[in-house]
Amino acid sequence: MEEKIIVCISCYYKGYDFMDEMKTLGNKIILVTSENLKEKNWPWHAIDEVFYMPELKPSVWNLEHLIQGFSHLMKTRKVDAVVALDDYDVEKAALIRETFRIPGMGQTTHRYFRDKLAMRQKAKDSGINVPEFTAVFNDDTVNEFIDKVPAPWVLKPRSEASASGIKKILTKEQLHEALNELGEERHLFLLESFKPGDVYHVDSLTFNKEIVFTSSSKYLAPPMQVSHEGGVFRSKTLGRYSEEFKALEEINAKVLSSFGLLNGATHTEFIKGKEDGKWYFLETSSRVGGAHIPDLVEASSGINIWREWAKIEDALLRNKKYSIIPPTGYYSGLIIALIKDKEPDYSDFECEEVVRFLPIDYHVGIVYKSNDAKIIEKRLDHTTEKINAEMLNILPPKSNKLSS
Repeated sequence: MEEKIIVCISCYYKGYDFMDEMKTLGNKIILVTSENLKEKNWPWHAIDEVFYMPELKPSVWNLEHLIQGFSHLMKTRKVDAVVALDDYDVEKAALIRETFRIPGMGQTTHRYFRDKLAMRQKAKDSGINVPEFTAVFNDDTVNEFIDKVPAPWVLKPRSEASASGIKKILTKEQLHEALNELGEERHLFLLESFKPGDVYHVDSLTFNKEIVFTSSSKYLAPPMQVSHEGGVFRSKTLGRYSEEFKALEEINAKVLSSFGLLNGATHTEFIKGKEDGKWYFLETSSRVGGAHIPDLVEASSGINIWREWAKIEDALLRNKKYSIIPPTGYYSGLIIALIKDKEPDYSDFECEEVVRFLPIDYHVGIVYKSNDAKIIEKRLDHTTEKINAEMLNILPPKSNKLSS
């Protein structure tokens, strides 16, 4: 079997299962990652070569140096695929593919999965509900928007992952002050209506334009809330035959089709408006969800989306068929919280529904699984109460970021 060369790009420590599976399938793995991640427990048994990039600031590399380094790499290696393992790496991978004419998502399509302004405009043009929004390039346009759309508003970065950098704005004065503070970086933001409601995430796999797997879940404490207010991050899966699951499956398919996704893993978020009960598209990304969401998905479905994504990439490279096993129908729950101790004592949390305790420094992390959705809810509620009462660190350091 011919060995294919796969370059994995990641400025965060993730993708262990992806690289391990790719190696098992008979491929050569080259990892390009940040210099400060040298000591992480990467799957060294699966990685044939590794190259390090210095960070200009968190997750940011000098793209010109990246291209120069890749050019040097290409002299002696024929790269078959470039894979972005994190949201911040999507544009890096797209730039490399475009520059060296490597198959895969290019810079035009990648914007729909990275630039929140581009994805909102594309969704709106495709007839998909989105919260009212505007670019903030022009003062008159901004003033027209805030005169028409009542506060509160949300000022958010166009290309940040998760809830990083988002500001909730309550008054015109507060907005103008925030825009002035952005200075020359103002064009990197957008403004939208704050839409109260429950937030959901859909994690899916696509092969040759066909969605082959979908998992839908509801945040009990969304990333934006945890990022701004602290507290305990929680999510639970939905029953595969529930009305919410069916609605999310339909709108997710419309988003991915409209955005031109051909293959791979996606993590997409929606909100169900509290006032009107309508579904609104929030954002999407062409990668596996963060914050240990893959563990939540695997507990309920038996599907490891990192490994299945690797199988999809391998099938595409070798022009062969791909199929996935039918998912199981369990309910699962995920809980993560920043705590004061480096290693938590999990003895008080032992129960038959625990799938695994997540090894994250200074965090409690637990994945639950059951045939009964109510049992999952009770476990999440009980654990949240205990963490809040005894363990929670309510002043998280800036370096701790929960990325979904």
